[in-house]
Amino acid sequence: IIAMRHFKEGAPLVGSQYAGIPVINAGDGSHSHPTQTLTDLLTIKREKGRLDHLTIGFCGDLKFGRTVHSLIKAMSRYEGIRVVLIAPDELRLPEYMLHEIETQTEGAEFREVSTMEEVMPELDILYMTRVQKERFLDEEEFNRVKDSFVLDPSKLRTAKSDMIVLHPLPRVNEITRAVDNDPRAAYFRQVENGKFVRMALIYTLLKWAEGEKLAAVPDLAEGMFIDRSMKCPNSRCISATEDVDPLFVKAGDTCRCAYCEAKIR
Repeated sequence: IIAMRHFKEGAPLVGSQYAGIPVINAGDGSHSHPTQTLTDLLTIKREKGRLDHLTIGFCGDLKFGRTVHSLIKAMSRYEGIRVVLIAPDELRLPEYMLHEIETQTEGAEFREVSTMEEVMPELDILYMTRVQKERFLDEEEFNRVKDSFVLDPSKLRTAKSDMIVLHPLPRVNEITRAVDNDPRAAYFRQVENGKFVRMALIYTLLKWAEGEKLAAVPDLAEGMFIDRSMKCPNSRCISATEDVDPLFVKAGDTCRCAYCEAKIR
């Protein structure tokens, strides 16, 4: 088994085509983080007792936050989910994800706000993220937004008594240490859940691999195709810098890069 974390979006998919053994996506650029999402889902289930009919606020870096992108997609599969996006303009959720949410999700409600205070009383879950300096090409832009949202005890005064605060960690300064002793702070329990989730995932893949002979290069998934006349527009995609097959996926009238999900047309 290979657990692969890479700064290029789509790198684990490329690795899985040639590895001959199971490849776990441990985070690829700003694209996705599936194992963290499994951890988040387990934590929400344990803390709230359900995965449906919840209002979840995502706060901070929604543009580059791969944990946010993955969890939004996962939560959108459940009934009665309301998603509140809390971010400065520079760190708003990418347009391709907003479009995907509007056209492909059923039943989930989404809205964008500029402060956490205005929505705190209605949240069942507050998912905090750090502003990631390594994602910025311009340090001045990073310095302008790095302190945009900081959660402290005063902001929690209007929150529900059973709301939970999640964070994929590590944190910088977006949650003050004074919040750690609040019973609603679930991020350390979330870390423990991550250990169990990843143990279960590795165990499952090992058991599966025992009885399976994996092909060196698996067949393309349904809807995927190679087209050398097209190019992914995302400079952070693995296909922008490495010699890989230009791989795309068709969904209705939309065509996306299979590596990073950037919209082609």
